[in-house]
Amino acid sequence: MPQMAPLNWLGLFISFSLIFLTFNAMNYFTLIYSPKITSIKKTFTLTNWKW
Repeated sequence: MPQMAPLNWLGLFISFSLIFLTFNAMNYFTLIYSPKITSIKKTFTLTNWKW
């Protein structure tokens, strides 16, 4: 293997990098997250200041 030309090493690096990036992109975009539905109720407390 040390007899390989540098262009072959560069080609291998580029191909493995592209495979790695596509694998990560597929894992990121194929996950379906279930949305958490929480009802947020705002409570207003009115305080009457009697000075």
